Amino acid sequence: MLLRSSALSALAFAIQSAARFDYPADRTLSHVLREKRVGSQDRVAVAEGYYAWLRHRLSVERIAGDGASFEALALAALARQFRRRVKVPPGEEDRYAKFLKADEALGAHPRRELPAWLWDRLGVQFGDEARLALAEALLAPANFDLRVNTLKARRDAVLARLQQEGFPEARATPRSAVGIRLPHRVDISRHPLFEDGTLEVQDEGSQLLAQLVGARRGEMVIDFCAGAGGKTLALAAAMAGSGRLYALDVNERRLDNLGPRLARSGASNVQAVRIDDEHDARLDRFHGKADRVLVDAPCSGLGTLRRNPDLKWRQSPASVNELAAKQRSILGAAARLVRPGGRLVYATCSLLAEENERVAEDFLAKHAGWQLLPASLRGEAEAAQPFARLTPHEDGCDGFFAAVFERTA
Repeated sequence: MLLRSSALSALAFAIQSAARFDYPADRTLSHVLREKRVGSQDRVAVAEGYYAWLRHRLSVERIAGDGASFEALALAALARQFRRRVKVPPGEEDRYAKFLKADEALGAHPRRELPAWLWDRLGVQFGDEARLALAEALLAPANFDLRVNTLKARRDAVLARLQQEGFPEARATPRSAVGIRLPHRVDISRHPLFEDGTLEVQDEGSQLLAQLVGARRGEMVIDFCAGAGGKTLALAAAMAGSGRLYALDVNERRLDNLGPRLARSGASNVQAVRIDDEHDARLDRFHGKADRVLVDAPCSGLGTLRRNPDLKWRQSPASVNELAAKQRSILGAAARLVRPGGRLVYATCSLLAEENERVAEDFLAKHAGWQLLPASLRGEAEAAQPFARLTPHEDGCDGFFAAVFERTA
């Protein structure tokens, strides 16, 4: 790959722009590509180098040396990502060769590019061997998963069409009955199957979580933290467009963005409701009425590091504690909406027990009239356990946790 001077400059600017982690990684990269007017020839080098720095920040900084400039960090990131497959701009050959030697001498990074506090916590939870496998999996780019909208088509038919139309590597996801997997990200925004709502981009783990809710036709279902609406759309398809499905969120912009996706999907049973917080008085009308409530709670997102590597540098023990307190509050508030005999599903895309098991256990300890139901996100591959989970190294998708509660009184 030929690295032009303009691409190296843009990559250095991207790393400098992201160094304070003020904005999400993808947003920062999009800004840089526009600001620097990066052409199609340079975009791969800039994007891959940028995400290499985010994934391998600790070793990149060691390769570049103390006090390295952003341009040096950019070269070190490219050395880490592409090794000897890069032809650098004139004048940079010696420095790049030095970084290549430093990278080769580095060997396996002792912390697998994770902050020390996170490396330690994962070791306590998973043990040394599983922690190592998990850390390695988190460094790999994510697969590109799609969900087939069963309101419009069957997976077999969609998969056959994709394989015939230039995506021969497309395969059925191993666990989700409605998923299709590609080995790398592609732009499907202008594909007819995306434009008409037959396909949605959604990680297999997220698809399985929506299936765990078990939403049925004619029920009243609430997606308490709807966010971008991916699980809302999956729930609507599971309900075959019947019953009532409410998408709640505090972010009005996200709910507005859900509108066009809903229109494409063909689902007519979804109503978006903006709330101020989990204690909003507008929730009173739902009290004790919902058959099923999904709480996909705001979390650290550490199960999604393959696609969001910046999150490991954004989070800290303090931020995790703050999130856990918020999660407990949201779960308690959402529970009030469930009818007797109804179900409440608590979920995160975190790997940490503080946001997962501890929150679920705290809920049971403080709320009478609820029982924990055995659950699994792995289908027949795993017997139901007290809690359901997916991990990147074992399941090839984002990390997820789920607890299923039933209201008994």
